[in-house]
Amino acid sequence: MSRTQRFHQRAQRPSTPSHVPSTRSAVSFSIPEPIDPTAWMTDYTDVFYSPWGEYYLPPIDRKGLAKVARANAHHGAILMARRNMVSGQFISSEGVPREVITAFVHNLLQFGDAALLKLRNGFGQVVGLYPLSSLYVRRCQDGNFLMLERDGSYKRYVSEDIIWLAQYDPVQQVYGQPDYLGGLQSALLNQDATLFRRKYFLNGAHMGFIFYATDPNMDDDQEAEMKDMIASSKGVGNFRSMFVNIPGGKPDGIKLIPVGDIATKDEFAAIKAITAQDVLTAHRFPAALAGIIPANGSGGLGNPEQYDRTYARNEVIPLCELIQDAINGANLPRRLQVNFNRSLEPGTTV
Repeated sequence: MSRTQRFHQRAQRPSTPSHVPSTRSAVSFSIPEPIDPTAWMTDYTDVFYSPWGEYYLPPIDRKGLAKVARANAHHGAILMARRNMVSGQFISSEGVPREVITAFVHNLLQFGDAALLKLRNGFGQVVGLYPLSSLYVRRCQDGNFLMLERDGSYKRYVSEDIIWLAQYDPVQQVYGQPDYLGGLQSALLNQDATLFRRKYFLNGAHMGFIFYATDPNMDDDQEAEMKDMIASSKGVGNFRSMFVNIPGGKPDGIKLIPVGDIATKDEFAAIKAITAQDVLTAHRFPAALAGIIPANGSGGLGNPEQYDRTYARNEVIPLCELIQDAINGANLPRRLQVNFNRSLEPGTTV
């Protein structure tokens, strides 16, 4: 008996007698998903005093803020662009390298606050500035600061040795608040859509199509050859297809009922576009400066030079002034004073 005949014989077997009780089972595809599994990003906690250390706990998890900067292509890139725009306005100083200002601006934008350590010589004179990572900086009740170490210990710095700048937070005034928090859910949705699309193509267990045949004259060799041709028609590990031969079968004997067919009804592009716009809005960053391509090739995004000047006037220069005032007001020697170009024209000092 050939394989086709055995398959045909099994297909003609009678169904289970009616007197035999059937079993019904409910299938659960996954566990319930919390409404907001990323509540650490948008729900503020009170600023508690750590029972394990001598510092206040930040209201938002700092490691989470560092991790989400790599969530999608827009959020992290805009943070870098904002940092470069501000540090690009810095006018080289005798005692403050540009990389110090760049790191300081990076911390301020990503975490909402930033700290510069005053480096002193043996006579107690301030001879330089060093940026401290906001990921590990903590504030104490007495106004001093701690720098967390990998081994669980920490370094202590007195308040006179720290230049501290924080974006204002009306909820608490211990730590700063990043200004992009409202767009983090969209940034993570953008990431989820990308990861889902990657998993869809990588798991290699999808049904591509059903090749249906009803030819009773097809022998086993021809059937095996057809299966090999179908299997080799797609890239390895992408989509799997099924070959079925039922001699004399009915046209509607086998049906494929798609469930959420991603190939015909795909919301991937719409999700990516909407969430990207949300991230831009959260950062107040012009689409013309973010490399966004106009939808459907319609029109353009305007003159990027005009957007650049407007953004510099409303966002970059005010932040430059804030940083310059914070550093120069910290009782530093003249060689450590900093200056930013606060004009809309490059290379102009105000």
